[in-house]
Amino acid sequence: MKRQIVLAIVLMVLVVALIGCANLLEDDVLTVRPHVAEPIDRTPQEQIEVSNFHELKEAILDFIMEHENGGQLIIFTYDGDDVMSDVERASFEIMTEHPIGAYAVADISGVATRIVSYFEIDISIEYKRTLQQMDSIINVSTLRYLRTELLSVMREYRDDAVFRTSLQISEKDILTLVELTYYQNPRSIIMMPVTAVEVFPRTGEDRIFEVRFSYIDRASILRQYAENLALYVRSNAALAIGDTDSITLLSLANNLVASTIFAQGVARSISVHGAQNFAATAFGALVNGSAVGEGFAMAFKALCDELGFDCRVVLGYLDGRVHAWNIVLLYGDYYHIDVAMAGLFGIENVFLRTDEDMEGRYFWDRENTVTCDGELTYEDVVGDEEDEEDMEDDEYDGEDESDGLDDVVAPNDITGETPAPPEENNSDE
Repeated sequence: MKRQIVLAIVLMVLVVALIGCANLLEDDVLTVRPHVAEPIDRTPQEQIEVSNFHELKEAILDFIMEHENGGQLIIFTYDGDDVMSDVERASFEIMTEHPIGAYAVADISGVATRIVSYFEIDISIEYKRTLQQMDSIINVSTLRYLRTELLSVMREYRDDAVFRTSLQISEKDILTLVELTYYQNPRSIIMMPVTAVEVFPRTGEDRIFEVRFSYIDRASILRQYAENLALYVRSNAALAIGDTDSITLLSLANNLVASTIFAQGVARSISVHGAQNFAATAFGALVNGSAVGEGFAMAFKALCDELGFDCRVVLGYLDGRVHAWNIVLLYGDYYHIDVAMAGLFGIENVFLRTDEDMEGRYFWDRENTVTCDGELTYEDVVGDEEDEEDMEDDEYDGEDESDGLDDVVAPNDITGETPAPPEENNSDE
């Protein structure tokens, strides 16, 4: 009897066990495990951790300096009130106050996503400048270096130049430097470019100046003109004859008068200094053989520079019309020389003149121009020259000598054909 009871119990246990297994197989299984936070596996290039507004702004600037289209920032703890507000504020300040942002960036946007205990911020950047344009920015710290770089750009006839500087200068100052660079280098810069300047940002100590140039012809052609001009300058300067500086200067002036005609008709059509007209350039005077006052002045300065004389171009007016002439330093004193008017007034009335001599018909910025009050006169120079000629006549008993003007280099006398410049523009500039 007991044995039967035991068998019955074992049978019941087996039945219950089989029923339980079936239920377990039919029902869902729920497994509960403790949560273990997985570490964030990000490389430094993918995510940059920031913790305050300054770091946020610098991180966005880093993207811009590398010309990246954006990147992702991560914030675990943040020293600020509102992350998205700070993203918008940083973007606005970069585009309006930072020189690179103002110059190169068209738009910055950010999206912040909260992930449990941290933020992910996706930054997107749109550009208005290429990486090449950003890389070509020239950093300048002194006016001297700025002028050196301007000269290099203008000699190459580049379309633009971009300068970043902390110098406290304005767009007008840049235009003035362009003008000075041109008038101080007539041997190497063919023509004054039409210049426009834009500054980024408008105010601040650190800014970018974008300088754009436009020319009358292609850069390659203008460079060829410059090479031809340099050849004419060297050849004409070599023809100057004189044992003294004063006689050499007079020889330069006489030679230029003999080889160049005054383009009176063109002069009447030019109403501004620095006109884009070959008659207003050293190229027009020395290579084409025709120039207005500014062309004569630029040519005379180019010749003086070649021989080492201190010579400057004066931009002023003659009888109320736009005109230009020169001031030279001779034996410690400054004098006016207006070579263009030698044919009309006579060389004796335009060579080695003082400020007092020029009053009445001439007008210029006297406050910002050196004073010309030397005592040497044309008659003094001619007297010295005649004395030298008398001495030479005593020593030489040969055939008649040339006056030297037949040897002046005229257009196309050096190497044959010279590339012809565009036709002169006779309309008002």
